[in-house]
Amino acid sequence: MHLSLAEAETLVVAALRRSKVSDANARSVAVALVAAEAAGQSGHGLRRVPAYAGQAKVGKVDGFAQPQLSRPSPAVLRIDAGNGYAYPALDLAVAELPAVAREQGIALAAISRSHHAGVMGLTVERFADQGLVALMVANAPASMAPWGGKTPVFGTNPIAFAAPLPGDEPVVIDLALSKVARGKVMAARQQGASIPADWAFDREGRPTTDAEEALAGTMVPAGDAKGAALAFMVEILAAGLTGANYAFEASSLFDDKGAPPALGHTIIAINPEATSAGDTAQRLALLAGEITRDPNVRLPGRRGQSARHLALTEGVTVEDEVIAAIERL
Repeated sequence: MHLSLAEAETLVVAALRRSKVSDANARSVAVALVAAEAAGQSGHGLRRVPAYAGQAKVGKVDGFAQPQLSRPSPAVLRIDAGNGYAYPALDLAVAELPAVAREQGIALAAISRSHHAGVMGLTVERFADQGLVALMVANAPASMAPWGGKTPVFGTNPIAFAAPLPGDEPVVIDLALSKVARGKVMAARQQGASIPADWAFDREGRPTTDAEEALAGTMVPAGDAKGAALAFMVEILAAGLTGANYAFEASSLFDDKGAPPALGHTIIAINPEATSAGDTAQRLALLAGEITRDPNVRLPGRRGQSARHLALTEGVTVEDEVIAAIERL
């Protein structure tokens, strides 16, 4: 089915409001999921709505939670998402952290008791749009083993980064520390499709092309041992420092069973005007220009940005079964 962005947001809001979610939270979630869909990240888009709604109905997610903010030190904001969705807490961080970063030169938001962080590139880009450099990490329910192991301890634990470029859109880097995001495996399972053999291991640690077996097993780390080490680092930054659940303590984001996931996110925002005596903006532009001198090279983030611009006028195409699942709500 083909939908405009406004139609897609209206569909998501209606489904969530009928699933014990406040209007404000439903709209925050809808904007984020539709933006993910528009950016070509369907694994983090509308196909998440049935799971989100089901969790709110049983109380695994508090659909009426209002994130609470405190400032325990001058450069640190602490945000308790209240076991609600991540997006209202992320919206609060985007609204409040930039002023602190401009005041202090650098600022950090520690978010706890949260949920699925979605396409984090979309979050850090919102800081870059305000002239800041931003780094974000988030943990996710355990799906990846330490290198050499078979038992999941880490999540896919994404890292996202954005920096402003003068007269151009920000550069945006967004990557999971598994070889691919687990949402892609989830999407393959929903579509009844196989996956490449180098995406995941089954429960016995063997490569698998079966999405169901992959979800029951572990994800392959990006860069093998290096990716597993980085996932360990993200667990510390996103959960160890925020008081959130570690990946192995968190319940699934894909079903309505168990306690709230209570995951963590950390965002660091840097004011480039405070870090260099020179013209930082022009220095960033110089690097970007050097990279793109090669006609075969594209700056990170450009594909998603182009897709979103196109979706503003042409809308998004969503699988019929995804629309049907949302409408059943």
